[in-house]
Amino acid sequence: MNARPDTQTRIETFGCRLNAFESEVMRGHLETSSDRRRIVFNTCAVTAEAERQARQSIRKARRENPDAEIIVTGCAAQIDPDGYVAMTEVDRVVGNEEKLRAETWAPAGAEEPRVLVNDIMSINETASHLVPGFEGRARAFVQVQQGCDHRCTFCIIPFGRGNSRSVPIGEIARQARLLVENGYRELVLTGVDITSYGGDLPGRPSLGQLIRRLLAQVPDLPRLRLSSVDPVEIDDDLLRLVAEEPRLMPHLHLSVQAGDDLILKRMKRRHLRDDVIQMAARLRDLRPDIVLGADIIAGFPTETETMFQRSLDLVAEAGLIHLHVFPYSEREGTPAARMPQVAKADRKRRAALLRAAGEAAAKSFAETRIGRTEHVLIEKDNAGLTEHFIPMVVDGPCQPGDIVETVAANLDGDGGLRGATRDEVAA
Repeated sequence: MNARPDTQTRIETFGCRLNAFESEVMRGHLETSSDRRRIVFNTCAVTAEAERQARQSIRKARRENPDAEIIVTGCAAQIDPDGYVAMTEVDRVVGNEEKLRAETWAPAGAEEPRVLVNDIMSINETASHLVPGFEGRARAFVQVQQGCDHRCTFCIIPFGRGNSRSVPIGEIARQARLLVENGYRELVLTGVDITSYGGDLPGRPSLGQLIRRLLAQVPDLPRLRLSSVDPVEIDDDLLRLVAEEPRLMPHLHLSVQAGDDLILKRMKRRHLRDDVIQMAARLRDLRPDIVLGADIIAGFPTETETMFQRSLDLVAEAGLIHLHVFPYSEREGTPAARMPQVAKADRKRRAALLRAAGEAAAKSFAETRIGRTEHVLIEKDNAGLTEHFIPMVVDGPCQPGDIVETVAANLDGDGGLRGATRDEVAA
C-alpha cells in the first residue's frame, strides 16, 4: 500500500501495479476538481487479507478525518459494492471503470449517487490514459492490458476487472515517451494477464511484438520490465527479446501457482509442472544470467503434504529466486471455495516454508553477484534494485531515479547487496 501525505485529496492504494497506475489516473482527475476534502481507497480483492486491511484503513481514516468524504473503489468495491456502501464510514462507492473517468471526480454540483458501479463484463475496450508520473516512485508503470478471459478456480479478479482487452501499441508508446521525457529510467508493463495482450486488436499482435515495437519507438528508455507472465503463453517474439535485447531486464516473474499437476488441474491452470521447468531451462539457455520469480499459492483446497512438497521442490528444480507466496484465501463465488479446504494453520505453515525457500534462493543468488558490477536504479535512501531485481544499497551520493554503476562488495544483512563504489551511468 502507498498513501499520499495528508492534503486536500488523498489516495490510498492497495494491491497490484495496475492499481498503482490507475491511482495516478485518478490523481490527475482529482487535482483538477479539489473542491472538497476526499480520501479515496483503491482496493484489492485478491485475498481476504487484502480486503481486511482496506476495511481497517477505511475505519481508521474516518476516525482521524471525521469531515472528509471517503470514497471506496478498486476490485473489492467492484465485486462487493453493497458490502462497502453498508459501512457507516463510507460516503461513496465507485466501480473500476468509473474511477478512471474525469466526470466521476467533477466538482460538486448535481447530487452524486452513493454507488456508481456498472457491469464490468459489459466493457469491451480499454481507454488509454496519459499519466505524467508516479508519486514517490522511481519506476513507472505502463498499462498495456486489462481484464482476464481465464477462469482459474481460485481467482475472483475477472469479476472485478472484466474480460481481457488491450491498449493499442501507439497509445502505449505515447505513454512511455511521456514518462521517459519526465525522467523515468525504468518502466514496468502491467495488466491483469499481459501475455494475453493483443488478442482483441487488429492483427492480433503478441506481447513480444508490442515490446519490440515499443523499444524501437522509445529509444531513450534504458530499462524495461514486465509484470507477471503466464509460462505457457510466452510467445516466440518475447523469447527472442530475452536473448537479444539488453534493455529488457534479465528478470521474469512467472504465474506458476503450484508445483503439483493435480492441483494445477484443479486450479484450472493452463500449464503443468514440467512446463514450468522446461520454460525455465529454455529462458536460461537464451540468457544464462536471467533470474526467475513466481507466484505460488500454499494450501490450495485438497492439497496434501506430498502435493505441497512438489511445489516446494519446484523452487529449486526451476531455479526460482523471487517468490510471491500466498496462503490460499477463499473467495466467495469461486469454484475453489466449494472444494474441501486445507486447515488454515497448514496453509500458514506451508506458506512460511515456501517463503523461507525463496529467501534462501535469493540470498544464494545475491552471493554469486559479490565482486560483480551492478547497475542499480536508486529508489530512496541510496537503495534500489539491480537489473536482476536484487535490492542493493549504494555508498556515495545519489538521487532517486539515478542508475548507478557499482561493484557489489558484500551482503547487506537482509539478503540484498551493498555496493563499494559508484559512478552514474550515462543517460
